[in-house]
Amino acid sequence: MTTGTRNLLLPVILIVIVDVLAFTMILPLLPFYAEHFGATPLEVGILTSTFALASLIAGPILGRWSDRFGRRPVLMLSQAGTLIGLLIAAWAPSLAWVFVGRIVAGLTAGNLAVAQATIADVTEPAKRSRNFGLIGAAFGLGFLIGPAISAGLVHFNLVAPLLGAAALTVVSLICTTLMIPSKTRVDGATDEPAPTRKQVFAIPGLKLLLAQFFGYTLSFSTFTAGLALFCERRYTWNGRPFHVSEVAWVLAAVGLWGLVVQGGLIRPLLKRLGERRLIAIGFACTALGFALLAPTSLLGLGGLGLFAVAGLISGLGTGVVRPSLMGLISQTAPPNAQGVVIGFTQSLQSASMVVGGLLSGALIHADLLGGYALITAALAAGAGLLALLGST
Repeated sequence: MTTGTRNLLLPVILIVIVDVLAFTMILPLLPFYAEHFGATPLEVGILTSTFALASLIAGPILGRWSDRFGRRPVLMLSQAGTLIGLLIAAWAPSLAWVFVGRIVAGLTAGNLAVAQATIADVTEPAKRSRNFGLIGAAFGLGFLIGPAISAGLVHFNLVAPLLGAAALTVVSLICTTLMIPSKTRVDGATDEPAPTRKQVFAIPGLKLLLAQFFGYTLSFSTFTAGLALFCERRYTWNGRPFHVSEVAWVLAAVGLWGLVVQGGLIRPLLKRLGERRLIAIGFACTALGFALLAPTSLLGLGGLGLFAVAGLISGLGTGVVRPSLMGLISQTAPPNAQGVVIGFTQSLQSASMVVGGLLSGALIHADLLGGYALITAALAAGAGLLALLGST
């Protein structure tokens, strides 16, 4: 690792941790916060999709701006928008204003994509999967701590986690201003303009990798969008249905396992298996883990024990798939297209959140809990087949 990479990697990881803390503090809260205003499961899904649709529109624009104007100003814009959106949602007098807050946050939701582009700027291609794994570990650390903070704050009231997330966003904005250079240098960059979307799709091998990434995010987005309401309807703790605190602790456990996988296991696995084989195996684990959720709702078997096993298996899969895929995508894209391509992955993720939010909301609204689990598994399995095609 070069000095430039080391000097920039540490502040970027810090910023990602703070941003993910803010995000994961509201993740277990938002479905119940919307229900507080009278939202149905379908409307909760639409709320998730509204945020994602706004992000879908803005993602490519933010990625292109980061290539043109530098990573720091776009990161600052994204964090400022997140802050405003959180404050609108916290002070919302009705469900409509919660939607407004999520739209504002969605239109500026580019933090993670720009952070990954920043790492790509100063990392040689062969080491990008490893460094994206460090970003994933930072994400896992945020998932571990953020929900735990939310579980504590929600005892005051439902608004407290939103205000706590807003405060962390201010911290992230300050860190970006002080620690990130005004413009990072892309390895091997030229003065050539960034390619158009049509030119991006023409890059050999990239289209299939992006299709795998979309399959992964569609499966994972459907799972996460419906998880809180699935747990509320399926599991109990101390004689009452799961609520914000219980779902928050589930997400904290997911974060801990993700930290183990992405911070410790992924490097030796990448060295032994390589990205392509590891991605295929990861998709298989993801599909199996999600499928194991179905018996707990279809047959009433297993309860929390089977739920924990499903989480361990699916967490291993999702923990290795994302950084490995992002590493391959970044290696495939030319230096002057890092922001555009990674911004496009943000758009694919947003599109999957649009579909996943509506799909999970509709299935849970119809009380098809087993169907919710099996569809997430089928989506992961389909992406795994694409990965097998790409490795032959």
